Amino acid sequence: MDHEATKALLGGLPLPVILIAADERIVQANAPAVALFGAAILDRHHALSFRQPEFLRAITQALQHGEAGRVRLILAGVTQDTIYEISVSPVPQGVVCAFEDRSAWEQMDQMRRDFVANVSHELRTPLTALLGFIETLRGPARNDAPARERFLTIMASEAERMNRLVRDLLHLSRVESEERVLPGDEVDIAGLLRSSVASLRPVAEAARVKIRVEGADQPLMIKADADQMTQVLANLVENAVKYGSPAGAEVRVALTLEQGPRGRQLRIAVSDQGEGIDPFHIPRLTERFYRVDGHRSREKGGTGLGLAIVKHIVNRHRGRLIIESSKGKGSRFSVLLPYEAR
Repeated sequence: MDHEATKALLGGLPLPVILIAADERIVQANAPAVALFGAAILDRHHALSFRQPEFLRAITQALQHGEAGRVRLILAGVTQDTIYEISVSPVPQGVVCAFEDRSAWEQMDQMRRDFVANVSHELRTPLTALLGFIETLRGPARNDAPARERFLTIMASEAERMNRLVRDLLHLSRVESEERVLPGDEVDIAGLLRSSVASLRPVAEAARVKIRVEGADQPLMIKADADQMTQVLANLVENAVKYGSPAGAEVRVALTLEQGPRGRQLRIAVSDQGEGIDPFHIPRLTERFYRVDGHRSREKGGTGLGLAIVKHIVNRHRGRLIIESSKGKGSRFSVLLPYEAR
C-alpha cells in the first residue's frame, strides 16, 4: 500500500492512530492523533514522543519480532489523567498503534468498586451488632429479661437501618433506570408539598423545629412523576429538619415562579437556619454515601443516598439542583424545574 493510500486509510479511523516505519520514525498520524499529540511527532523517532517503557518495548517487539501487543498508557491532564489502551500491530509498512480512550470505562469500574465497598461497609456494622447481640442472648443474657429487652430494642433499630439502606438502594436503582424517560403526568406540586410537610410534622415537632411553607396555597401544575417529586420534597425537608436546624429554628419551604435562562421555571427552595456547610463539601454532597458528618447522619437514620436519589430525580425532570451554604448562615437547597403555564 502506497503512502497516500495508507494516509487515507488511517484518516478514516475514528481512534487516534499512528504508523511507525521500520526505521522507527513516526511517518503517519491521522487527525485524531495529531490533535492529541501534535503535528511535531511526525518524522521523529517514536522514543522522542513516547517515553513509557512498556509502550516502547511493545513497539520494539512488533518491529523486530512481528509480535502484536496491548499496553496501557496514562497521559497527565490539567484536571484529570486520560487512560489509553494501545493496540500495537505489526504491518508490512512497520507498526500501527491505535489509542483507545478507556478513561470513562475505568472511572465507571472504579465507581462500581467504590459502590460495592460502601454498601459492604454500611451493612457490616449493623450485621456485626446483630450477630453480637444474638450470641449474647443465646448465652449470658438468656435469662436476663431487662438485658434481653434492651438488646432486642437495639437489634430492631439496627435491622431497620439495614432496611432503610436496602430501600434507598432500590429507589436509586429504579430512578437511574428511568432517568432518560421524561415524566408525562400533570401533578399539583403545591399539593404534594403540603402533603409532604404534613407527614413530616411529627419529625419536626420532635426536633422542636418549625416548618413554614410559602407559595403553596393554590394548585400549581407541572409535568412530573408524583411519587418521585414527593420523594424529593420529603428528602430535602427532612434533611433540613434533622441535620440543618437546631432546636427552636425554622425551616422555610418556598415555591416561586421565575424567569430562567431558558424560559420560566419553578423554584422549590428549602432553607434552614443551621450551622451551614463548608464549601469544600458542597460539590460532593450528591455522591453516593458521601456524608459531611457520617456519625451524626447514621445516628439520625441517614443512609448517605438521599441527595444522590434527589439528583437523579431532578435530572429526569430536566431540572437542576443548586446547593448554597455558608458557615454559620444556614443552607438553601433549590430545585429548578421547567415550567409551562397551564
